[in-house]
Amino acid sequence: MIKVSIIVPFYNVENYIEKCLQSLVNQTLEDVEIILVNDGSQDGTEEIAKQFVEKYPNKIMYLEKENGGLSDARNYAIPYAKGEYIAFLDSDDYVEANMYEEMYNKAKEENLDYVECDFLWEYPDKSLESKGKQYSNKKEMFIYTRVVAWNKLIKREIVQNNHLEFPKGYRYEDVEFFYKLLPLIHNYGIVEKPFIHYVQRENSISNVQNTRTKEIIDVLRHVIDYYKRNQLFDEYKEEIEYTYTRYILCSSMLRMVMIENRKERKEIINLAWKSLNTQFTNWKENIYLKEKGLKNLYMKTVNNITLKMYTSLARIKFIRDKLQEKFV
Repeated sequence: MIKVSIIVPFYNVENYIEKCLQSLVNQTLEDVEIILVNDGSQDGTEEIAKQFVEKYPNKIMYLEKENGGLSDARNYAIPYAKGEYIAFLDSDDYVEANMYEEMYNKAKEENLDYVECDFLWEYPDKSLESKGKQYSNKKEMFIYTRVVAWNKLIKREIVQNNHLEFPKGYRYEDVEFFYKLLPLIHNYGIVEKPFIHYVQRENSISNVQNTRTKEIIDVLRHVIDYYKRNQLFDEYKEEIEYTYTRYILCSSMLRMVMIENRKERKEIINLAWKSLNTQFTNWKENIYLKEKGLKNLYMKTVNNITLKMYTSLARIKFIRDKLQEKFV
């Protein structure tokens, strides 16, 4: 019986794929399957992947498709998964040898639908640990979880029976997938160990900002539509509103100020600000925004005037940091 199916799409990562796959084939958990998806890769990644398939034919399933992006590749692989649990891993990251054993054991011992773990941000000159927390309920989980796909084990039948997929053609695919998953899980837990090495590449999608950054607005709208369609919006209204506000004014706004074209940058920042105030006209009254903390204090002070000031300061800081990197 296969315990965990690990889905690993790849596209042009010849400098990273070997370390990723080496960490997977050496997992201490027996009965795992590694599902590789060649998403139309055009460099030497395919050759390296096939070498692993040839060496570990009983452990690796190899799939191939035309390039369609990360979401499309993950979706393509999901129906092939046979494990009790599904996991996703990006092909430029790597994991500790005991990761899936410890997470699987916790899932089985506590009859969990979902388990997540901590991870390390791996920069060229340093590592930073991302530490999660134990959630007391799903609303707390909605607010505080790390919304990435690759630090989780998810019961396969939940994903397949509910036809959960990643949104094709959009960035921020993990955001939509996770918030659609959350209402479907009942028992959840965390292993507070940094099993995953999240490798930071300068030219990765998450580090390259352009007009596609505004797709966070579409993804968040998809989430809202999903909750309304399934009669869940009223139950999670405060959590959805706060999450929308946090994405628009914090992480996504920081990405928007990185856009090089000044006109595009200004238009997208204004579009994001308008979307927040149109979608949630009284967002400053949100119950979570009343909690103490610097992030909440910042968000509560954003208005038409301070928005311009904050984004200008953030842009200056971004340019300064880039110059420091260049000349260090």
